[in-house]
Amino acid sequence: MILFDLSRLISRARRGTPTGIDRVELAYAEHLIASNPSLCFTTFTASGRFGLLPRAPAEAYVEALAAAWRGDHPSSSQRNWRAKQLVRRLRVEPLLRGERTLNTRLRAAVDQPVYLLVSHHHLEKRSVIARLKQQSGAGFVCLIHDLIPLEFPEYALPGQDEKHRCRIETAAALADAVIVNSAVTRDALQPHLARAGRAPPVLVAPFGVDLQAVPVAEPPPVKPPYFVCVSTIEARKNHLLLLNLWRQLVDELGEAVPRLVLIGQRGWETENAIDMLERCPALRGVVLERNNLPDAEMAQLIKGAQALLLPSFAEGFGFPLIEALALGVPVLCSNLAALRENGRDVPEYFNPLDGAGWRAAIIDYSRPASPRRDAQLSRMTSWRPASWDDHFAAVEPLIAKARAIHQRPNEVLAPAQLAGHRNPQIDGHETADIR
Repeated sequence: MILFDLSRLISRARRGTPTGIDRVELAYAEHLIASNPSLCFTTFTASGRFGLLPRAPAEAYVEALAAAWRGDHPSSSQRNWRAKQLVRRLRVEPLLRGERTLNTRLRAAVDQPVYLLVSHHHLEKRSVIARLKQQSGAGFVCLIHDLIPLEFPEYALPGQDEKHRCRIETAAALADAVIVNSAVTRDALQPHLARAGRAPPVLVAPFGVDLQAVPVAEPPPVKPPYFVCVSTIEARKNHLLLLNLWRQLVDELGEAVPRLVLIGQRGWETENAIDMLERCPALRGVVLERNNLPDAEMAQLIKGAQALLLPSFAEGFGFPLIEALALGVPVLCSNLAALRENGRDVPEYFNPLDGAGWRAAIIDYSRPASPRRDAQLSRMTSWRPASWDDHFAAVEPLIAKARAIHQRPNEVLAPAQLAGHRNPQIDGHETADIR
């Protein structure tokens, strides 16, 4: 039995578009619904405990949220209506079906239960997760997306570095297996596992791509040539570089300047970027914001772009990069290890502070005949994205092996024993992907 934590998706009912972590939790939910008859859902309640979710309304909610984010409804007012209706029940049911009911269900499971958390949502609640493991006998598998708040606290909200430290320490102390999205994330995690004195298997499993461009007869939604940047507007994503470049390009190129489309919501502590968007005359009508776009519309915008721009200071995976390449669109991005891991030799890479390098590439890529753009399109023919099928084919054996680490309820280990428990079959790391 898999106990899947739906907490993050339940908290996103009113959000018009998903983040990368949202996409991952949704992909897992849809896969498990389709493939796991004994699946159970849980969520973290306002009372600070886990509760059992009824499967039917949970499945209906996942379906409604996926339809909203993918643009299955024509109007934005209709897209989230069904999800908002269903989430009201899902926030009440776990209070009625609390931890006692949940633990009883897990202890009665025919096969060894595994608690699966694929977002960072409440991963910092170490004592609550430890109690779930001890009282229900469930194993614990989690997914770590990145360690950016620890490595670059200046790009996170105040206090997020300590909160994320607690999350990583929870994973290091309690996880029976860990999934990561890149070798970069795995390598950043390893010192924390070493300090905890544990060696759970760590699986590198890149994410798949959901975004697909549907052929349409209408002209492109933005007059070409244009570029796109897909991300929340925040300091880490380095929008300020692009905005300053575009102000310079307006002065140099006048009416011939390409458009820049920013796809994503406004984030935190970005006063300088927001001031430029709202108050810089040169950028009006040239830099366009597109918020709350469903996937179908976002894919069309990306598909028509000269290139996707990703000048980030830090990334753990880089969803926009693989989405653009999967759509056949060139990428200009920062020279970061995680982006190189996914893009390999296809994109052009730049220092995120190399304004001159970014400027030269953008001008070249905006031309009708661009040798640099043509060269990247040629390199792209040998690139293939990972698929969600690939991802789950790697993850499912890991979950099966993790079951062997944790004992049944009548054999639950004491916390001190659990912290040092090792499974020689897994700790041997039979495959190159598990380290």
